[in-house]
Amino acid sequence: MMTKEHSYLTLPFENAVTAILIGIDRDVERGEDALMLGLGLVMLSSTFAPIAPPTLLLPIVAIIFACSAGYARINYHRMEQKLSSSITALEDYEIKQLKAITAVFKKHPMPSLIDSLNPTKNLKRTWKSVLGGILINPLWMPIFYMMGLQIKEEANLGLLIQAIISVEQKLAPVIIKN
Repeated sequence: MMTKEHSYLTLPFENAVTAILIGIDRDVERGEDALMLGLGLVMLSSTFAPIAPPTLLLPIVAIIFACSAGYARINYHRMEQKLSSSITALEDYEIKQLKAITAVFKKHPMPSLIDSLNPTKNLKRTWKSVLGGILINPLWMPIFYMMGLQIKEEANLGLLIQAIISVEQKLAPVIIKN
């Protein structure tokens, strides 16, 4: 059973910034893995199309998207909490080194999962889902809605990856020494 970490700074570590980078990079990969697993399972769902009716298969596809995107959102919020908890133990110069990563969380805050799943609070995504359902099949509306959620999660993880890479490039000589 895994213990729940509340900070990226778990002993022992030599360099706090490096420890945070390693931890957040690991968590970003975990979120990406969840999204890719969901996408892979959705791609495999076409294998069952000849034997499963669309009324059964399409809701399952929407649930798979919801589960993978939901896990990625929870993981994103956990990363933000662990980062803010870790930053309290850092010196000012170390906080400045992580500025690109903290800026992603500030510039692109993610609403709670409940708000993201509420169609009345996401009118643009709801409208696109309805339009897709009208054009293709009404049973596709939940799939389009959940796919929009999945795409948003992928975009945020992509921004985090870019920020992590920029911090790693600035700290490359320090990381190589350690």
